[in-house]
Amino acid sequence: MPHLFVAPVDARGVKLELSDYVRIIRKYWVLLVAATLVGVGLGAVVSLLQRPVYASSTQVFVSLQAGETTTDLAQGNAFALSRVSTYANLVDSQRVLDGVIEALELDETYSSLDDRISATTVPQATIIEITATSDDPAEAAALADATSASLADTVSAIEARPDQTSPVQLAVVERASVPTSPISPRTTVNIALGGLIGLALAVGFALLREVLDTRIRNERDVRAVTDAPLLGAIAFDPKAKQRPLIVHVDPLSPRSESFRTLRTNLQFIEVDEDSRSLVVTSATPGEGKSTTTANLAIAMADAGQTVILVDADLRKPKVADNMNLDGGVGLTDVLIGRVDLVDAVQQWGTKSLYVLPAGQIPPNPSELLGSKAMATLLKELQTEFDWVLFDAPPLLPVTDAAVLSKHVESVVLVASAGKATKHQLETAVQLLDTVDSEVGGVVLTMVPTRGADAYGYGHYGYGHYGYMERKEQERKAKRLALPKVR
Repeated sequence: MPHLFVAPVDARGVKLELSDYVRIIRKYWVLLVAATLVGVGLGAVVSLLQRPVYASSTQVFVSLQAGETTTDLAQGNAFALSRVSTYANLVDSQRVLDGVIEALELDETYSSLDDRISATTVPQATIIEITATSDDPAEAAALADATSASLADTVSAIEARPDQTSPVQLAVVERASVPTSPISPRTTVNIALGGLIGLALAVGFALLREVLDTRIRNERDVRAVTDAPLLGAIAFDPKAKQRPLIVHVDPLSPRSESFRTLRTNLQFIEVDEDSRSLVVTSATPGEGKSTTTANLAIAMADAGQTVILVDADLRKPKVADNMNLDGGVGLTDVLIGRVDLVDAVQQWGTKSLYVLPAGQIPPNPSELLGSKAMATLLKELQTEFDWVLFDAPPLLPVTDAAVLSKHVESVVLVASAGKATKHQLETAVQLLDTVDSEVGGVVLTMVPTRGADAYGYGHYGYGHYGYMERKEQERKAKRLALPKVR
């Protein structure tokens, strides 16, 4: 049996691909934008709440008084190079900073001033660069100049020889200037960083939610559970309860076309059989199996095939209500011999579609569906109809569908996009495997037509253009008062 639209994939899960990231971005774009804007706002607020900090620098040149010969000058320069890093380390010493506090008459301690003064050396040069910071730009410049002066006095005192002045001299190369712009806060950087952090958190949340989300949304999710072919995708219709038989009510709609596509794909299942029997079921209730079965039966009858739709849901039957038929007599009555099959079957419409309602709800549905009478009834139906479709109860709550599946050729599983989970579908497939039943394929229902999870219906053999073309033909025919041609 050929498998449609199936590619090998790890049955335990689906790895995220580039298309998945694009879908996640489309799905959560509002969250991503909002989180980025919040991050930008927080970055701006942090910048506004911070006090501006200014920095000012000065450079001090270190030299050594030596002889006038070239050798003396070279030795003096080498000595200055070896000591310049030592002098730079003295900048944040208590002796130097106490001199700064005294010179500027500052009302603070040495330890608090230590955090605002720093010094670096210029490589391969006898220059020390002293930097001071403050929330007052003028004070920053004054601190840098005062520190250079205090350092010069300290070095002179340390290097002084008995009864001689210090041979080491520190001269200011460039005095500190009053800064015009603060070095902190960096508003642009804070805003950019806040936006990036907000975006990263939103992306992480979206990815985590998608990874933890086990709901089936597309074909790849189905392939992760079973190698059964995906036979079709039925679009979500908010008015499905008001118009369950869309193929009959609006045969030109894209949703009706999806049922005809499903009908076409089913031709590849057991193609050598003259009469085919299918059980249509789902893992859980509310996934659209009854609506799918009814519309599929109508689409098959429209193609000129004789079809009988049997309501095998002997617990909560819906076929009679959906088809607007009397459900008082049906399958249950035939199985127990109360009514003959010919008296229980009802023709629907003017075409070759017949319906066998569920009838009275019995106390033992599973036993009836698995009985010899059911097997005999199926053989009789197969001799009379091209297609025998059973609308069966969900697999997980009850065993009715699994019991019935042993009598038919194949089972079609209906899975609701965005509702059914991989675990539920996997469990349903395992239940059918346990009773050696053939899973003919999977039908995705309630597929969104818009948004990130929207499915490409052109993948299933029809497009928007054909639909619009037929609509335009209808409008032209109406304007010309001519009969509509479909």
